[in-house]
Amino acid sequence: MKLRTLLTLCFLVVSFSIYAQEEESKKNIKGEKVKKSKKNKQEKDAFAVPDSLGSESKYSTRIQRLIADPLTPSKAAFYSAIIPGLGQAYIGKAWKVPIVFAAMGASLYYYDLNNKEMNKYRTAYKRRLNGFFDDEFLETDIPITTDQLLLGMEFHKNYRDIAMVLAAAAYMLNILDANVSAHLLQFNINDDLSVSPNFIFDTEQTGIRVAVKF
Repeated sequence: MKLRTLLTLCFLVVSFSIYAQEEESKKNIKGEKVKKSKKNKQEKDAFAVPDSLGSESKYSTRIQRLIADPLTPSKAAFYSAIIPGLGQAYIGKAWKVPIVFAAMGASLYYYDLNNKEMNKYRTAYKRRLNGFFDDEFLETDIPITTDQLLLGMEFHKNYRDIAMVLAAAAYMLNILDANVSAHLLQFNINDDLSVSPNFIFDTEQTGIRVAVKF
């Protein structure tokens, strides 16, 4: 009877010891999980990068919609193709519109000027070939010969063609500028470019963390 009682007491002591060890191990595992979660949260907070666009304070509601729309660059290029400068005004770069019109207007003006001069020389040259010597180029201080009329016609023709090429280039650059400006508007850029070191002092991990904000 005494032996049975002694064995029962030993079994109860061993069972209680095992149960206590299991409870303690569970508590240790939970504590480690809590520490890891806190540590991960701190690391995420350390590396958290704010909205580099700062759209809430820097841009209007309309510009924010343009930034969020992936088709904005295509629309800006299309609008500038229809009406030069319209794409720039669409994305809020209206200050570029006078530059676009000045570049294209100057090219078209010199095209028209040289085209008129070329036609004058050509008309006088044709009339002289037909025996009419009453053109305005004979009334100058130094009369222009028939061969010089041909040279003058070629001179103004070349500059007329150059002006046309420049006008076409200004038109294409206008479309390209609208598209690129729209892409840059959507590009993630922050005016605050800085390097901030973050020193970590931990029993498990020691080091230097450098966070660069763009």
